[in-house]
Amino acid sequence: MKVLLTGASGFMGSRLRQALLEAGHHVVAVARHARPSTPEPARLQWLALDFTQATTPAQWLAHLQGVDAVVNAVGIFRESGSQTFDALHHRAPAALFQACAQAGVRRVIQISALGVQAGATAYQRSKHAADEALLSLPLDATVVQPSLVFGEDGPSARFFLSLASLPLLALLRSGPLQPVHVDDAVAAVVALLRAPVARWSGRRIPLVGPQPLPLAEYLQALRAAQGLPRAPVLRVPAPLGALGARVAGALGSTLLDADSWDMLQQGNAAPADGITALLDRAPRPPRDFIPRGRADAARAHARLAWTLPLLRLSLALVWLITAVVSFGLYPVQESYELLGRTGVPPALQPLMLYGACGLDLLLGVLTVWPLRPRARRRLWAAQALLIAFYTALITWRLPEFWLHPYGPLSKNLPILAALALLAALEPGDPRDRTPPPAPEAR
Repeated sequence: MKVLLTGASGFMGSRLRQALLEAGHHVVAVARHARPSTPEPARLQWLALDFTQATTPAQWLAHLQGVDAVVNAVGIFRESGSQTFDALHHRAPAALFQACAQAGVRRVIQISALGVQAGATAYQRSKHAADEALLSLPLDATVVQPSLVFGEDGPSARFFLSLASLPLLALLRSGPLQPVHVDDAVAAVVALLRAPVARWSGRRIPLVGPQPLPLAEYLQALRAAQGLPRAPVLRVPAPLGALGARVAGALGSTLLDADSWDMLQQGNAAPADGITALLDRAPRPPRDFIPRGRADAARAHARLAWTLPLLRLSLALVWLITAVVSFGLYPVQESYELLGRTGVPPALQPLMLYGACGLDLLLGVLTVWPLRPRARRRLWAAQALLIAFYTALITWRLPEFWLHPYGPLSKNLPILAALALLAALEPGDPRDRTPPPAPEAR
């Protein structure tokens, strides 16, 4: 079939795009910025279209010529500027569905979310409104409702994997969860496309795992998938969890805020009959979410997700505490004496002392500031050069500090190693990459 797929560059949409091509379909891949980076198959056509602007059926009709099926995989979890729940989840999909009815599209699949009928949040209400708009039309239409979707590179999966890798599981209260692997969810959608006419028409199909799990058991299952033993559990009181969610949302968290807290309390579970029938097997359980050969790599990535922030925080504290101590907690005259022994003349000693304090304070703040990867790499390099300079100068003029029982100089060695680690693990900046050659025109 010729399938128009919206949200084709997203987490689930990109996998659907590949699965549809592998199944032999022709795909019109709709994305806000359709910029293919490598030569694409002849059966794939990219269409750049902003959902915030495509809110009338007329804007969709021209793109539905010859299309046999439509899959809407557009979804956001946080609003940003014009990217609102109402525009992306409701008005644009409703216009697309009406255009499908006018153009005679054979089959339409809406990827919604499990539990949206509760309408407890703006996210749920917008998704439910689009579901209702689709099912009210004379189409062979189906709404699929994924539960929590797991994919190793997905934001929520990374969050839960890192949470599961902690030595102590500090758990928020939640309703039952029924996570589904993204590959199973994608396979179910592809199976819907090849199902007999009207077989699933007018249905809402939960895309869920084999059985509901408490949050604690889900995390323990993810630990097992990473090759880790069970961990002790600390229950976080509900009021503290709700406060933490509000604070995280105010700080710009993309996963945890007041709305996601409400949905977590609501739970996310349903019978697995529909997805089992579509897959012709049971969906995989969380213990099998990570292939055995990937367990070591998944565990390493999960642990880095919380150890690297700890490393950055400890490094920031080194600079900040040094600045505070040097500003006056340590006797100023003794600081001047040390500067004099390194060769700084008395007239310049205040400038050198307080200038170094200001520099330490700046480096401490920048260490935890949300900089771009390129800027952070430069920051780690600057810190390493400064520490190397201090170490060389003190070695030359105050060599006795190498023999100090508290090791003020030898401690610079692990700090330099930590800076090297941070620089090595810094992600690449997209702006630094050379774009590949454009694909040939077809």
